[in-house]
Amino acid sequence: MRNLVPGEPSGRLSDAWRFCVGTGRFDLALRRDYQDSLALAQREIGFRYIRGHGLFSDGAGVHRPYEYGGERHVRHSFTYLDQVLDAYLELGIEPFLELGFMPSGLASGEQTVFWWRGNVTPPSSWQEWAELVRATLTHLIDRYGLDRVRRWPIEVWNEPNLEQFWQGADEAAYHRLYEITARTIKDVDASLQVGGPSISPGSDEWMPRFADFVTARDVPVDFLSRHAYTSGPAQHVPFGVYQTMAPASGLLEQFATTRRQLAGGPLADLPVHITEFNSSYRPDNPIHDTAFNAAYLAPVLAAGGDLVDSFSYWTFSDMFEEVGIPTSIFHGGFGLLTHRQIKKPTYHLYAFMARMGDQVLTRGEDHLVTRDSTGRVTVLAWAPVDVTGGPAVAGHTVRLAVPMPGDSVFMLRSSVSEELGNAWTAWSEMGRPRSPHPKQLDILREAAEPVRRHRSLPVTGGTAELDLTLDRHEVTLVELTPVADETPPWWDDRRLLGLAEGT
Repeated sequence: MRNLVPGEPSGRLSDAWRFCVGTGRFDLALRRDYQDSLALAQREIGFRYIRGHGLFSDGAGVHRPYEYGGERHVRHSFTYLDQVLDAYLELGIEPFLELGFMPSGLASGEQTVFWWRGNVTPPSSWQEWAELVRATLTHLIDRYGLDRVRRWPIEVWNEPNLEQFWQGADEAAYHRLYEITARTIKDVDASLQVGGPSISPGSDEWMPRFADFVTARDVPVDFLSRHAYTSGPAQHVPFGVYQTMAPASGLLEQFATTRRQLAGGPLADLPVHITEFNSSYRPDNPIHDTAFNAAYLAPVLAAGGDLVDSFSYWTFSDMFEEVGIPTSIFHGGFGLLTHRQIKKPTYHLYAFMARMGDQVLTRGEDHLVTRDSTGRVTVLAWAPVDVTGGPAVAGHTVRLAVPMPGDSVFMLRSSVSEELGNAWTAWSEMGRPRSPHPKQLDILREAAEPVRRHRSLPVTGGTAELDLTLDRHEVTLVELTPVADETPPWWDDRRLLGLAEGT
């Protein structure tokens, strides 16, 4: 059966899928490979904001206490902060500021998280914490201008509902941190955007209690944030994990939770940002490197904007060291890109989305169809996935009748799958070299490019008929452009080899 695509748009395609993207800790942005990777993502995808941990951790060097004249003082140093933000802005992306973790010189305890030891304890001095927040924002306004900094969302901490990220997962202590921080931010400028509580999946009751707290105490809040993942407990192996996976619909259910919980209340109309999401919450799960991950997340990118104001893929690059320095070029990292800018299948899902139009014609369980102002129609289609571990099946078919003007259209089809446009498969066939030499890197980059096919399609009765047979875990983008035929009347393909006219 062929699905007839409506001729008129049903709405606009939300750009919530590229509002923000995640990154490794703040000071990694000083590295060349990081900036090269971000430049590539910005050219081909174009995210608006970037969010990561460690703005106040020791690696960024903002909080610098010292003794002088027998008294404690603090110098707020913005040397690295300025370099990172300057690089972001030059690449056309702005910060989604996450305030954390605790500088060691201000921490009340020694509990840390990650290989790079981000401190997760409350401040030893709430006043000094407020001064740190105030000094940082004042500096940003002085350097970048108030109008620009007003556009930057400011999120208070990361996943305080987990004891790994906030000592004891102490909810009352987090509420205090949030209130002091939010009031300090608004004291700098009332139009700055502040929000939270940046909770991880599994503690959904935190959000209603956070809403009750800020409402009862009239604490400023401009947006709400949470995270979404669908993987099960980690099954550890050396330098990696395996995990079960819930259906991708579980991500959309998590996206919808905040508005469902707060419906009818005083915070019901606030923006909701999913400031981290992915299939697995682990930075060493090989699922991230696969075509499965792209096909799994395709329906999430297609529909997520109907539920939230943004959902930020965690992360744009494998330059990420939470469990240590990666030991292999492919190691299950979160990134859309490996080190050295090898594109993963999920990278192409995002690049395909970036080439779609803004007018939604139709959508289904395996496709999204859009049109842009030039009349170009784009079709994103994806093969179904089986999270129970069954074999990936080739041959899934998407059939569409697309309204198009004229007599013919030019069809360009770009595809990634288990076999096509998949550097991870090529790397596996190479024997999984941990540190590929330059020639191997070139081969992997070539293998990572989507397979592209093109042809002319007839338009009959005002429609072009598409029959898309999808490979295993394939994600494909079809671009249909009306043909304005400029072939001169003397052109004859039969005479390309100089044969006489009429032969």
